[in-house]
Amino acid sequence: MGSFGNDQILMGSTEKDEFFIKVHGPIIVGAGPSGIAVAACLKENGIPSLVLERSDCIASLWQYKTYDCVKLHLPKKLCELPLLGYPKNYPEYPNKHQFIAYITAYADHFKIKPMFNQTVESAVFEFERGVWRVKTQDSGYESRWLVVATGENAEALVPEIPGFETFEGTLLHASEYKNGDEFREKRVLVVGCGNSGMEISLDLCNHKAIPFLVVRNSVHVVPREMFGFSTFGVAMTLLKWLPMKLVDKIILYITKHIIGDTEKFGIRRPKTGPMELKFTSGRTPVVDVGALSKVKTGNIKVVEQGVREITKNGVKFMDGQELECDCIVLATGYKSNVPSWLKGSDFFTDKGIPKTLFPNGWKGENGLYAAGFTNRGLFGAACDAVKIGKDVNKEWWAMDDFEYEFRSY
Repeated sequence: MGSFGNDQILMGSTEKDEFFIKVHGPIIVGAGPSGIAVAACLKENGIPSLVLERSDCIASLWQYKTYDCVKLHLPKKLCELPLLGYPKNYPEYPNKHQFIAYITAYADHFKIKPMFNQTVESAVFEFERGVWRVKTQDSGYESRWLVVATGENAEALVPEIPGFETFEGTLLHASEYKNGDEFREKRVLVVGCGNSGMEISLDLCNHKAIPFLVVRNSVHVVPREMFGFSTFGVAMTLLKWLPMKLVDKIILYITKHIIGDTEKFGIRRPKTGPMELKFTSGRTPVVDVGALSKVKTGNIKVVEQGVREITKNGVKFMDGQELECDCIVLATGYKSNVPSWLKGSDFFTDKGIPKTLFPNGWKGENGLYAAGFTNRGLFGAACDAVKIGKDVNKEWWAMDDFEYEFRSY
């Protein structure tokens, strides 16, 4: 099961033949950037925590489920976790391996040691005693506080398309794609035109593959930088003084002059502006890192039809046309897994996202917190972690004598 430090675990309690270990501070579910950042903010205030992680490492999504060429879309300054920044020698947009090195060093710096290979099967609040009871496949734990830090991208989102079992080529989700080495000279259909779909298509081009990109829905494509500054950073600065709709008009006006009219190449823009769309629905604009130039030259072939059916040798589109391909990559995104294990709470929607939007979706009732569900990536995770750390800190040092005895048994 692993071992604990004396600052984490207290005596256990038994009910209905089940044994629950009392945890000193909050139980944090998930050892990704959000969970590690919360643990660090608590540690800074002298508050211990227990981090439960189903995988065998921290930031498992980054370590196991991202493609090799991925980089941060925003400048490192906007992607720092609280209390410890990136090394000064890091580039403006750190790559996958640099980010993994950063978060590993971050956990080491704050001496955060999650319990790995612990899949949380259920978490329930016991009203009578005022504690959260968390069960993994090995043990049970209880604490006054529970931090849900499994994030928005816990599970691959795989659409239900008829014919999966008939395809004789290679079919994989973007979480399984590493690089284009094995797809040289092959025809690859990429389903999904978000950041992952565009970047995988670009990587396939760079490895001499022949990518077809399905762009069924409208999407905003914006340059990574404007006048030497991050596009997102420019937008966030303008939002301090201007209405969102006006900021969107400015961003789109500059975008058109930098990258041109994307509709000429089969990529339609939504009627709602990029920042408004992101903040209201969570749909993130595509940050162009070179894929658009390949679309313009025809190296990435845009298909403006949804996939109706997967066939033996390829796919059939909604308009009846067919395309033969050797491989299909489903860049169809991810989903939360919270509904499968958090029981009896109405803080989350049935899709596992807090019902209250950013910046107030970090705190529920009865000591329940959420970190990393802001649709704002690492920036949002850092904001959540700081707020949670401060909130728990107020309760921790304000506990009455009885609770103090419980805490320091």
